[in-house]
Amino acid sequence: MTTIDTNPICTREHLVVIGNGMAGCRAVEELIARDPTRYRVTIFGAEPHVNYNRIMLSPVLAGEKTFDEIVINDRAWYATNGIELIVSDPVQAIDRAAKTVTARSGLTVSYDRLLIATGSDPFIIPVPGKDLPGVITFRDMADVDHMLAVAGLGGSAVVIGGGLLGLEAAHGLTLRGMKVTVIHLMPTLMERQLDEAAGWLLKSALESRGQVILTEANTAEIVGETCVEGVRLKDGTLIPASLVVMAVGIRPSVALARDAGLEIGRGIKVDDHMVTSDPAILAVGECVEHDGNVYGLVAPLWDMCRALADGLVEAHTGYRGSVTSTKLKVAGLDVFSAGDFSGGDGAEDIVLRDASRGIYKRVVVKDDRIVGTVLYGDTADGGWYFDLLKRAEDIAPIRDMLIFGQSFASGGGASDPKAAVAALADSAEICGCNGVTKGAVVACIGAGAHSLDAVRAGCKASASCGACTGLVETLLSLTLGGEVEAGPKTMCKCTSFGHDDVRREIVAQGMRSIPEVMQKLHWSTPDGCSSCRPALNYYLLCALPGDYKDDQQSRFVNERLHANIQKDGTYSVVPRMWGGLTSPKELRAIADVVDKFNAPMVKVTGGQRLDIFGIKKEDLPAVWADLNAAGMVSGHAYGKSLRTVKTCVGSEWCRFGTQDSTGLGVKVERMTWGSWMPHKFKIAVSGCPRNCAEATIKDFGIVCVDSGYELSVGGNGGIKVRATDFLCKVETEAEAMHYCAAFVQLYREEARYLERTAPWIERVGVAYIRERIADDAALRDALAARFLFSQQFMQDDPWAARVQGADREQHAPMAVFSPRKDLVGGEMA
Repeated sequence: MTTIDTNPICTREHLVVIGNGMAGCRAVEELIARDPTRYRVTIFGAEPHVNYNRIMLSPVLAGEKTFDEIVINDRAWYATNGIELIVSDPVQAIDRAAKTVTARSGLTVSYDRLLIATGSDPFIIPVPGKDLPGVITFRDMADVDHMLAVAGLGGSAVVIGGGLLGLEAAHGLTLRGMKVTVIHLMPTLMERQLDEAAGWLLKSALESRGQVILTEANTAEIVGETCVEGVRLKDGTLIPASLVVMAVGIRPSVALARDAGLEIGRGIKVDDHMVTSDPAILAVGECVEHDGNVYGLVAPLWDMCRALADGLVEAHTGYRGSVTSTKLKVAGLDVFSAGDFSGGDGAEDIVLRDASRGIYKRVVVKDDRIVGTVLYGDTADGGWYFDLLKRAEDIAPIRDMLIFGQSFASGGGASDPKAAVAALADSAEICGCNGVTKGAVVACIGAGAHSLDAVRAGCKASASCGACTGLVETLLSLTLGGEVEAGPKTMCKCTSFGHDDVRREIVAQGMRSIPEVMQKLHWSTPDGCSSCRPALNYYLLCALPGDYKDDQQSRFVNERLHANIQKDGTYSVVPRMWGGLTSPKELRAIADVVDKFNAPMVKVTGGQRLDIFGIKKEDLPAVWADLNAAGMVSGHAYGKSLRTVKTCVGSEWCRFGTQDSTGLGVKVERMTWGSWMPHKFKIAVSGCPRNCAEATIKDFGIVCVDSGYELSVGGNGGIKVRATDFLCKVETEAEAMHYCAAFVQLYREEARYLERTAPWIERVGVAYIRERIADDAALRDALAARFLFSQQFMQDDPWAARVQGADREQHAPMAVFSPRKDLVGGEMA
């Protein structure tokens, strides 16, 4: 059914926007900021989603962000501003004479002003097999969903195109477990943005991450019968693949405008006010051609949107074109380029290379002006170089120090890092993703945005990839001094990253060692500190089970010695007793150890274990050997790990017992022992609601009832007693163990180091835990599977390894200096 929208009641002009993407919605945002009541706005979108940040599709593919985290304008924004949003219904025709647009559904809407923001179409190379199932592009969320579905099955992928988009796709697919080959026609990756030297460094870095990079490789055909099976190159090489991603370029999407009779060149031709050949129709974004140029980056789009909005409210300023810069957003690879680096007559190159640090800088100068720059490995000064380039500033006075960056070139900046940011012009770009200048950030702060989150919400600086977060934080400090409102707490003074950021980046960047984390995340100290090293060691151990080698020097003394140090310098030893059970053989072994090593005390612990006190450091391996001989292993009473599984006697002996709580406790402890955690972790299984094992003040509690098992989480005793939160009820022992494994792994993966389950659950909310453990069966299964996989590498008794001589230097006695005895003849000189 066709509906003509005339809306005679509303007297405001009707602005219809074709395209619910970044350019179309940004133009509406700019318009609302100038005059929120002037136009009635209707937006048509081809996708089923609200407006989202397309340049952040790569982090979604890589698993670094979710879709919700890249949404720019949620449904509430449309409703608040009175915008009618029509999704999944692309406009297919424009009737310029009648001033109407018609969508695929047949809906026809009239307009007073029309804005075309149709973006660009991916270029598909015309080779045999290009239409096979499994050949996709990388332009929208549907493409990401497709790639994730295929990646979930494993296998190999080929990415055709070594430009910015192709490399981001390859990175994401690699992190998702696929074997990825990148095919690039030109000799240099990202040849439009990088010179040969930077391209080589980038290629080497990607290859070190497991990707296969083939340059000067020409695709002949995509092979397959009913779906993709591989890619054959013109030299005959066949590369197997179950997925082929076309990322060879984009073209302005002009079909709709062309059919409407608008003037078309490479894109929809517009003037300085973004008006097309029809005065009632405007166009903005990747679909337009301005002064012979088309743009595929976001920064020019923001400039266009500002000029367009000015024109719509009769405050014409005009768009004058853009100088563009590019930053590669593949996590961990710092690449920046701007301007023209092709050289030519009269151009000079200033180059800095630091091979040991993987840094390459090149600044191209002509007539004492920067005309281009390429940075690899250290892009901190990219914004400064770009600002000098855009302003065509004379660099003759600072030429000798130019390559070393703003701090050195400006003199004094090296001793005061804030001086470099303070010296930036108000027009200097701070956030490239959202086109936000220094002046805009400062204005936002002046308007009341006194925290990082407030700035992100107010002007969008630092709200996308986060690379400019440090600059925004510096501007906050410069503008407000001590009045900056605190944001998320950092791990320690060695880094500006919080625990969650570090954990995410370790996984996203595939980091495999503490030095690598410190290098890539720009630690301010050479070796870290006692706060960050244990945390990093745990995060790597959790992320890389079986692949990461535990760094003993990054552990606290108790964990290095596998025993608890006491105030007199001796140690206590707690052997594991499964579910609190013991035997005559074990008790005799403990008694023999106490006698043999003159232990002054044996104490029954609150977790139903026996603690042997007063053991000297050098005697620990011998104590463990005797306990091992009786079949006992470490109780991990010293570690950020599973401590105990406390039980009551349950139905086997107790008149009130409903289930075999002791047997279940033994099974749970045998499943979970040896696992390292963010903090100590205690479990209990009570045989009935009388709760003799105190399950409701444990990190994970199981209370047996007639009809099954009630599971609860997040309790602890100690200074601040906290009762558990009810998680769910299950019917069988197997289910109870499965849910336990899933919860432990969720805690291991998401809690911050030294954060017990109680404060973690209070921080994220018990509803969040229930959603992920009780409600989401697929996620629960995946978490439990990851936990059991990691346990394959964790359940080796550390005591037994030390008995065999591992890390024997840890147990050497400290040297004793006796001046008189150490002198020759025992006499003082």
